[in-house]
Amino acid sequence: MTADLRAQRPRRTRLRRWLRRAALGCAVVLAVATAASFVYNSVTAGRAAPPRGLRYVQAADIRTRFKTWGTTGPPVVLVHGAFESVDTWSRLAPLLARDHRVYALDLTGDGYSERHGPYTVDHFTRQLLGFLDAMHLGGPEERPLLVGHSSGAAVVTEAALRAPGRLGGVMLLDGDALDTGAGPPRAFKYVLIDPYRTSLLRIGLGIDAVIRSVYDAQCGPACPRLDSAGLDQWRRPLQVPGAEKALWSMLAAGVPGLPADQVARFAGVHMPKSVVFGAQDDVFTRQTPQETARRIGAPPATLIPGARHLTMISSPQAVARAVDRLTEASIRSSR
Repeated sequence: MTADLRAQRPRRTRLRRWLRRAALGCAVVLAVATAASFVYNSVTAGRAAPPRGLRYVQAADIRTRFKTWGTTGPPVVLVHGAFESVDTWSRLAPLLARDHRVYALDLTGDGYSERHGPYTVDHFTRQLLGFLDAMHLGGPEERPLLVGHSSGAAVVTEAALRAPGRLGGVMLLDGDALDTGAGPPRAFKYVLIDPYRTSLLRIGLGIDAVIRSVYDAQCGPACPRLDSAGLDQWRRPLQVPGAEKALWSMLAAGVPGLPADQVARFAGVHMPKSVVFGAQDDVFTRQTPQETARRIGAPPATLIPGARHLTMISSPQAVARAVDRLTEASIRSSR
């Protein structure tokens, strides 16, 4: 045996010993982390109760939380986007209520409506049309405007394709209605598994700074700072019974949307349409608003200066004016 071979043997032995120790160390860390995660999840297993005084109605097969504002004027139905709720409209709805009867609902999977999958555009649309039935909207004299925010744009587009005669007009607000594969990568469900994902979610929800940072990034400097009530508005819907299971299902499916050819069919539906975006919305490209307007056969998109992705919070007056213009177009088209 040469001197080189004799020298290599101890090095290989040391390397194997080091790898075994590293593997053992990783296994110990994983076991400790897993045990700690199970303990933390058990300690935090209690779920929050929905706020008192909420109103519910049966919409299709879903017990649906809703809210109304105003008593006179043309009806407007507000449809939120992913991880939002009725409360997301709290700055816009009172402005609209001066001249409209305003309705908003929690789509299943979000807010305080019954969690009832699958969390797809088809299911959301059936819930929305069922809500119109429950509110006695959609008749000849009660055709509402639908305003769909973000992923809610796909829901109101699909509703218009299914029941155009029941609607007075549609607004896509900060949303293009497309199924673009937005959301976490496919590997997400393999990387974040239980018990770790539950621990991370609960830890994140418990940190005010985390909620504020996401809100500030989406809403921008024109939005009011979240106080304790505002934090609870975004946090509590993810802490009620069934919310975590629904969240994982929705994240696995991605942000709901429609194929481009299906959205393009909306151009052939003759009703007043509007596209409104925040001019600084970084969820979409700068070309998206005008491309969306052309795709659905709407007038040129309205861009709200300085606004990002939550225009109904940052710029409620500008959005209300856009709804008023769509209302006027709807009244003209019905004469």
